[in-house]
Amino acid sequence: MTRFLTGSMFLLGVVALPVALSPWQSGTMPIPDYRNDPRLAKLRNFFHRGECPAEDLADVFLAAADSYALDWRLLPSLSFVETTGGKTARHNNMFGWDSGRAQFQTAAAAIHTVGYKLSHARVYRGKKLDSLLNTYNPEAEYARTVKFVMRSIAPAE
Repeated sequence: MTRFLTGSMFLLGVVALPVALSPWQSGTMPIPDYRNDPRLAKLRNFFHRGECPAEDLADVFLAAADSYALDWRLLPSLSFVETTGGKTARHNNMFGWDSGRAQFQTAAAAIHTVGYKLSHARVYRGKKLDSLLNTYNPEAEYARTVKFVMRSIAPAE
């Protein structure tokens, strides 16, 4: 009897937990075609020079940036600073998310999840770049390093 009640209470607790999914995770977001977008070539070239696995995900980075109203260079730069564009990523965590403990089913899922969080999570939402980066990683040089990588991908527009 106790086992049944414990299981029932656990089940109720799981059902009651709010889960926020990005539109991409819920399958409601169309996949855009970036073949003629000049940002795609710049991003692929940047990752290609560094021999980064993220080169194959350039269109996913663009889709996430466009979907969540982020600078298109931000997510690739974070992935480059954190894992050299996926070279040292474990469990598809190209962003060092949750101090490197987060695990994602795919690298594309990581890109969209982190993009969604940077756009919608209370701690990041509405912040300018420096404040957002300071929240992401408060180390003194972190924001400067990420912004340097952003400029390496393409100058500010």
